[in-house]
Amino acid sequence: MPFDRWLAEFRSEALRSGISPATVRAALTGIAPIPRVIELDRRQPERRLTWAEYRDRVVAEPRIGNGRRAFADNRRLLGAVEDRFGVAGRTVTAIWGIETNYGANTGGFPVIQALATLAHDGRRSAFFRAELISALRILDQGHIALERMTGSWAGAMGQPQFMPGSFLAYAVDFDGDGRRDIWDSREDALGSIGNYLARANWRAGEPWGVEVHLPAGFDAGLADGRTMRPLSAWAALGVRRADGRPLALSELPAAIAAPDGAGGQAFAIHRNALAIRRYNNSTYYVLAVGLLSDLVG
Repeated sequence: MPFDRWLAEFRSEALRSGISPATVRAALTGIAPIPRVIELDRRQPERRLTWAEYRDRVVAEPRIGNGRRAFADNRRLLGAVEDRFGVAGRTVTAIWGIETNYGANTGGFPVIQALATLAHDGRRSAFFRAELISALRILDQGHIALERMTGSWAGAMGQPQFMPGSFLAYAVDFDGDGRRDIWDSREDALGSIGNYLARANWRAGEPWGVEVHLPAGFDAGLADGRTMRPLSAWAALGVRRADGRPLALSELPAAIAAPDGAGGQAFAIHRNALAIRRYNNSTYYVLAVGLLSDLVG
């Protein structure tokens, strides 16, 4: 369907969904598909990075040093987030750092236009159509001005890189000004990350995980990053901490993650790692957040 015809039909759908005529008119007038968005959506990596390659790119300088400064400079705010949501400030900082380099790189694509491009394109049209309705709802509620609603080519927004649907579900007005502004309010951005993890069943006081050494002959099928057993059960199979010390003989549930296979780096990850996985369903991402959180805090 030609974009102009598709857009006319979508405007009608937006109005039926309760979006105000003023918002529909302002946001959906004079827009066109963005060719660069389609190009990025179609691009496939030539090969998948190994965990070691990903780790060395993501958990590296200057992100580590910047993270230590960000954690120190925002200690009071992060403490308030931890008090309210129970989520460790160092973990909030690590996600902030990996997502947008501590708020420095939030993306410059106009979110409405990018989402309209993808919703019209057809490859994942139903998903992006729903996200576009959510983005219009955010504008309708007055949380951000249209010209400031920028993000990634796929519509991830602000310092936490929330999709519009996640914004409506998890963003919070942590600074109390009546708006949920994850673009320009550091308080709202970090508070929203904390709320997201809390809603993902973060457990206050529990660790995310620890690097471990797997014994010779360890069944690689058990290192899926999801199969939870008590630490004591993994210890009984010969799993030890990477520094050679024994695992705690504890009933704390853990899964073993060895994304590069039994000969690569391995970790025992706990329920808080599964909360991080809700933020981004990637074992690499989970481990990178955990490692960075240990380094910045």
